[in-house]
Amino acid sequence: MPDDVNTLRALLRRLDGKGYPAYKDTRGAYRFETFELRIDHVQGDPFAAPSRLRVRVPMRAAAFPESTRTPAIRCTALRDYLARAFSAACDDARETLGSGKSGMLAMDRPGQEILARSSIAVSDAAVEARFVAGLPARGRRILGRQAERLLCDTLPPLVERALLYRNLQTDRLTAHLDTAEDAEALRGALAARRLVAFVADGAVLPRRSGIDDRPLEGRDVVPFQSPPSLRQEIELPHAGTVAGMGVPAGVTLIVGGGYHGKSTLLQALERGVYNHVPADGRERVAADPTAVKIRAEDGRPVEGVDIRPFINNLPGGGTPEAFRTANASGSTSQAANIMEALEAGARLLLLDEDTCATNLMIRDARMQALVEKNGEPITPFLDRVRTLADEAGVGTILVLGGSGDYFDVADTVIRMDTFVPRDVTREARAIAAAHPSGRRTEADLAWPDALVTRYPDPASLDPRKGRREVSIKARALRAVQYGTNEIDLAHVAQLVDEGQVRAIGKAMELARRRFMRPGTSMAEVVAAVMQAVADGGLDVLDDRPVGDYAAFRAYEFAAAVNRLRSLRCRHLPSGAPS
Repeated sequence: MPDDVNTLRALLRRLDGKGYPAYKDTRGAYRFETFELRIDHVQGDPFAAPSRLRVRVPMRAAAFPESTRTPAIRCTALRDYLARAFSAACDDARETLGSGKSGMLAMDRPGQEILARSSIAVSDAAVEARFVAGLPARGRRILGRQAERLLCDTLPPLVERALLYRNLQTDRLTAHLDTAEDAEALRGALAARRLVAFVADGAVLPRRSGIDDRPLEGRDVVPFQSPPSLRQEIELPHAGTVAGMGVPAGVTLIVGGGYHGKSTLLQALERGVYNHVPADGRERVAADPTAVKIRAEDGRPVEGVDIRPFINNLPGGGTPEAFRTANASGSTSQAANIMEALEAGARLLLLDEDTCATNLMIRDARMQALVEKNGEPITPFLDRVRTLADEAGVGTILVLGGSGDYFDVADTVIRMDTFVPRDVTREARAIAAAHPSGRRTEADLAWPDALVTRYPDPASLDPRKGRREVSIKARALRAVQYGTNEIDLAHVAQLVDEGQVRAIGKAMELARRRFMRPGTSMAEVVAAVMQAVADGGLDVLDDRPVGDYAAFRAYEFAAAVNRLRSLRCRHLPSGAPS
């Protein structure tokens, strides 16, 4: 049985003035009027990582109606909303009560996306919040009275404000849940209509800045308006009929002059794999959930990737069927990024010519005349994009401003003109017919039936660092520190929350321990990790309750594994016995 809150009060008073390590005596469970407090881990000193705590509110006290908890997408959105409410309440209650982190109460604050998070757990029995606290001290001496104030006086009203249904703004909560459910329904409606993306009329796509993901405001903002030829109407559970631009399956070009909104539209589609909060401006922007942003990434490592669809006959005797390098060029990195995304199951590729390797994207007629094909190992993306769509079932959305040769292979061409989209497919086809490019197709073969399969070696994943058997840390959105290896994720565009990076680091260790076995391919390892998280939630990533993980996709997880410089893989032709 948990101790009474009065037991905690008395204990903290007794600890007043003692050395900081005595705080470890507080570990355990304490019963308050409407919740139970659990102190799971106590920091070593006031400047160390803060202590980990949980509060558990029985559902009879939290009283969230079943309609807020089902179906699953509403429960995910509820957890996300409660994380925002609890984080905001922590910020409001913050005060300095001594040295270092003394007096801090904190929970990861979500951004514009609605994600499954480990910070809040909701079941039929209870609502649980996982957060951190800085236990007060002056120097290394416990401030017991201040700790009593923090945990016994400040925390209870914070819990009641953030975790009890009756104290929330229920209209805002309902809007949050409805918006997430509508977005999920919108994304789920794409395939039946042979669409890969949708942007609702009235959407606000520009962001305030590169470091502020909130919607741009002001008189100059142009709400999105679909071209009539691409307009679709989709019925959503709560918003009713929503009209907007449907992007058809196949090959779509987004063209236009500089600063007219091409990249802004593509960036909205990148984020369209996620649900967004109400009033984000992109809450009714949806993309195929497997969409992956592709770019060149000079200097990244590549391990055993079959890049033959794009690069073959490497000078110096390289092996493109199992290409490996510690320092990829722009073209080889982009080719590897494409093939790794396909290996992980991507069915839609998103590209912006500004961040692509020019020599992988296009070789025009004049360059073909000067450098014959037998002297050029690269097959341009231009000559593969149709095969990807027609034979492999993988669509492409490509931002272009400099090469009209892609008009010959496009199904749809959208021109952005001062942030207003126009369907210029007919004009583009007429131009292609009137002005032939004169270039020759350089793809001699159909999309390969037998690509090399990779089998990752678990021994090449070493999480040890110094005396620690497992050392895994997130470096904001830019990297995972896995043992002594720093995995550079700065160019993995669809990571949106630091909690995803933390979770991906732990998922790599789960993969090493449980799923990397002889005969298990990279694709199977990725799928097994994602299934384990789907079945057991983010808690499968740790043997202790941790509150700072956020849900990630297979494609970003695979990207992290593939960028680990120590990774080694065995290789077999597709279909060969392993």
